Amino acid sequence: MNNDGHMHGMAMGPPPPSSSTIMNNATGGGGGMMMKNHHHMMHMTFFWGKNTEILFSGWPGYDNLGMYILALVVVFFMAMFVEFLSHSNYINKSNVDDHVTSGLLKTTLYGLRTGLAYIVMLAVMSFNVGVFLVAIVGHSLGFMVFGSRVFKKSSSEKNLDLPPMSCSC
Repeated sequence: MNNDGHMHGMAMGPPPPSSSTIMNNATGGGGGMMMKNHHHMMHMTFFWGKNTEILFSGWPGYDNLGMYILALVVVFFMAMFVEFLSHSNYINKSNVDDHVTSGLLKTTLYGLRTGLAYIVMLAVMSFNVGVFLVAIVGHSLGFMVFGSRVFKKSSSEKNLDLPPMSCSC
């Protein structure tokens, strides 16, 4: 070592790799996140395919087309139900005379709608194109059936149970 603190003749290399780095490189992970027992890369970009996980670990599973279709149907109907709740008109003076009961019912509906909207958003965050498409179609068809004038005789927008959905969820 010389006077300015540098060591001559001794090269310092990078630290030895950890066992997880060796395992990722050996399985082709290349430093990405690996899922347990499946050895598939978690997608961080949109992809098309039935081999995905939506909302829960292991669901719908790998190489199981039937469960993938069921997952798509569930996401579709959750998105439609969010639109149903957004455009419902069942709580009014004739049904509920008590302001507290009416407020509690509206709060419960609002919480349910917000929770379902976030669950649909989390399903879309699986980055599966099929899930993305059924969520969009579910929201669109739900709006057409429950929110547009296509199936309504009059437009009574001011009597909705819940305020419109905000862009934050």
